[in-house]
Amino acid sequence: MRVAVIQQANTADLGANMDRSEALVRDAAAQGAELVMLQELHRSLYFCQTEDTACFDLAEPIPGPSTDRLGQLARELGIVLVGSLFEKRATGLYHNTAVVLERDGSLAGIYRKMHIPDDPGFYEKFYFTPGDARFNHGASGFTPIQTSVGKLGLLVCWDQWYPEAARLMALAGADLLLYPTAIGWAPADDNAEKQRQLNAWITIQRAHGIANGLPVLVANRTGFEAAPPDGGDGIQFWGNSFICGPQGEFLAQANADSDTVLLHDIDLQRSENVRRIWPYLRDRRIDAYEELTRRFRD
Repeated sequence: MRVAVIQQANTADLGANMDRSEALVRDAAAQGAELVMLQELHRSLYFCQTEDTACFDLAEPIPGPSTDRLGQLARELGIVLVGSLFEKRATGLYHNTAVVLERDGSLAGIYRKMHIPDDPGFYEKFYFTPGDARFNHGASGFTPIQTSVGKLGLLVCWDQWYPEAARLMALAGADLLLYPTAIGWAPADDNAEKQRQLNAWITIQRAHGIANGLPVLVANRTGFEAAPPDGGDGIQFWGNSFICGPQGEFLAQANADSDTVLLHDIDLQRSENVRRIWPYLRDRRIDAYEELTRRFRD
């Protein structure tokens, strides 16, 4: 199966962003991609650098205008397409939501981001309600979305730091782990700190692939996005989108600062072969893990 990860820089022009995403998706499909994933919140700038109630105007329902457009594109190209939207579920109730459109344009499922950060420049708790622990489009919080190309273990950005999330997706039968992302450096960070952050981000996600014997697809945005006035120094999104295999091996990786269509052919049989020689699921001590449901062991 040929998969594609889309990395792009965004502007304040919503229409131009969607047009650029569509052009990159078309490029991926023209090169044979069957599964294409866009980055986190690809429709707009990353508005969470500040807390501003006016930004709620960016939210939209699902189904809605963006899922209609992405669905039409998926149907025309005959691909499974993963997007990422600011969802208005109800008045005063909003989510950071990934959507999956099937080859026929139908909405295969959604995943509402479960882990919500709240850090300088990433004030997501102001905007997003976490996905319901017991409900994400008709299933438990960490449930793969069934598609014609396999079961997609779809997680979003901050979720990527949590081994529990990846493990639960694997235990529910995911064939791949997918992470739409928006992460970058603060301009004040020195080069050594920037490299440590980037290496940690790559390492943790490769480790999820290794620990679960699954391929991992990561789509991060790129480019510098200035903060609104009095909102900070802005964010330099670090790109480096990548695809790795079930032993954490790099299959493809983008650079830091270019719009990119990253492609690779994934052999899902390889996950089967790897799990036969590294049977982590077999040897889990499920009788001894009850402490994992506690916040901290005092």
